[in-house]
Order: sequence, then C-alpha cells, then structure tokens
Amino acid sequence: MIGIVDYGAGNLFSVGKALDFLGADFRVLRSPGRSREADRLILPGVGAFGAAAERLEESGWMEALRDWARRGRPLLGICLGMQLLFESSVESEGTAGLGLFPGVCRRLNARKVPQIGWNRLFVRRPHPLLEGLSEETHFYFVHGFHVDPENPGVVIAETRYDEAYASVVGQGSVTGVQFHPEKSGPDGLRLLSNWRERC
Repeated sequence: MIGIVDYGAGNLFSVGKALDFLGADFRVLRSPGRSREADRLILPGVGAFGAAAERLEESGWMEALRDWARRGRPLLGICLGMQLLFESSVESEGTAGLGLFPGVCRRLNARKVPQIGWNRLFVRRPHPLLEGLSEETHFYFVHGFHVDPENPGVVIAETRYDEAYASVVGQGSVTGVQFHPEKSGPDGLRLLSNWRERC
C-alpha cells in the first residue's frame, strides 16, 4: 500500500486521483503511526519550505520519515516534498529539512520567477524512475526554488530555466521530483507507475 503523507502542506487530492487512476492501493496518512500500514510513502508539498518543515516537525512526521529512509524503504518527494528531502533552504534560514540529501534549496536565478508551466528533462544517468520516458517528455512545474545537491551523484535529471538545476534526484530508496507528475498527463502517470513498480 502507498501512503500519502498528510502534514497540512500537500496537494493530496491530485496525487490521490493519479494513484486511483493507476489502480494503486493507497491511503492518506495523517498520523506517522499509520506509516506501518504502508509499503512506500509519497511526500507531496506546496507552499513555503519553513512552514512545511515546521508542520512536519510538529506532527511527528520529520523523525518518522528520517527513520523510514534509514530503513531503506521507498520514499518519493514531489515539488516542495523534494526540497524537504534536503538540509535547508535560503527561503527559510534556520529551518532544517529532513537532511536525507546533503545540500540546500536556492532561489531560481531566472528572469521570471516562479517557473509555471511545462518543461523537459535532461537525463544525467539512467534510473528506473524514468524508464520508458524520452528526453522529449515534458512535465508540469510550479516553483520558485530549486535544490542544489552537495553530491552531484544524486542528480538523475536536470531542467533548464535560464539556468540548469536538478529536477530529479535519487539515492537508494529515496527519490524526488521537482515537477508535479500527478498533473503531467500520461507521462506523469508513467513516472508514478515506474516508482510504484520498479523503484
């Protein structure tokens, strides 16, 4: 069963609708204690890094997700959920993220921020998450910040928006995407299916 982490800062309806379309067994989990019911977790997210991190901490999800990752269990971060996998963000100085990947989130260095709309990936290394998807595939983005990993080896794909930035990351059982696969049509569904079946 897939658990969607509900900490008050995620687009749960769209993610759930996509999983339902795929025929996946899923539950929205409001309590970290219910994570034991799940085989894999999705961490969605919209809004500001600091407020989201505080909600994770207050709800008990922060330590539960760290423990989940330490045990090598599958975790997918989406949009802000991906940014929360990292240590911190310049958007919210002094607020810690999950720290599953060393690195910081930085503001997009672009003429128009936030980036809203469709953009493509430039694959840096093969990964089961992207199986069957070409580099011409476009996904839907809505964000003003991007991750800056300390270890370039975690970068699976990049996207260019005036500058190149990491848009898909992964190491071990933990993966993250900056875009919204649940809003990206058939290719987004393919990515979620890959994560469910191959990662």
